[in-house]
Amino acid sequence: PGLVPIQGLVGNLGVPLPPPGFPPRRLSDGEHDRTPIGGGHAGMSAGAAPLHPAMRVEVWSDVVCPWCYVGTRRFEQAVERFRDDGGGDVELVHRAFELDPHVPPEGTDLAEHLARKLGGRERVAAAHRRLAHIGAEVGIEFRWEGKRRVNTFDAHRLGAWALEVAGPEVQAALHQALFRAYFTDGADVADHGVLAGLAAEVGLDRDRAAEALATGAGADAVRADEQRAREAGIHAVPTFVVEGRWTIPGAQDVETFLAVLRRARERLVAAPAPEDDDGCADGACTA
Repeated sequence: PGLVPIQGLVGNLGVPLPPPGFPPRRLSDGEHDRTPIGGGHAGMSAGAAPLHPAMRVEVWSDVVCPWCYVGTRRFEQAVERFRDDGGGDVELVHRAFELDPHVPPEGTDLAEHLARKLGGRERVAAAHRRLAHIGAEVGIEFRWEGKRRVNTFDAHRLGAWALEVAGPEVQAALHQALFRAYFTDGADVADHGVLAGLAAEVGLDRDRAAEALATGAGADAVRADEQRAREAGIHAVPTFVVEGRWTIPGAQDVETFLAVLRRARERLVAAPAPEDDDGCADGACTA
């Protein structure tokens, strides 16, 4: 069995979903259509146990994708409300997806690329105005001046390494730092020095991070994430996958994310996944 689309999960709740062509699947660096958020228990009293085991959500995204930045921020807000309402904890694991794995090491000019992709600089400006408004709603400041397209393979390697050595909470913090560094600070998130500094910012050891980057750590994990995306039919980001069963495409609004989390919890409580779920392995299902 393949992944169940979002409509199958929330349709009975009457939650409206965006029509085909919803912009979060396209307005990134122009290539979105390529063919425990902490381990703690926020919102619970000290020493309290969660009502349910943590629900795992995996998100395929790229660190140069603005809608991935927006989507993860919105999802984070939905998780906070879900926890506060007693829904339990949610573990967010970031999975690698490169919008363009062929970007050269020196990068390329983003404005020129977007103008070609979207059909002119006016369309690019309109897209950026919309992103500025939407980003501000979740505390994001997008700055586009002088920005370059960069190769993100090493940033994903760092994320995979962070997950291995420190867990999902630190990995999620690192991804938010990567988003901010690229979209707000104008940093080169392909540069190993920048990446090691961001690792230190979220509590990882800078020297160990630099060594991991220098020695190719995380490369196999990145390729495995991308292979799983292909097998699951994930061709656009962000794509969230709940417990390996249900997909949530695009940067949905907070209310939609919250509705999906609640409905998923109901279904998981009513019918837990069997231990041997045919077609599923390591948290994802393939056709």
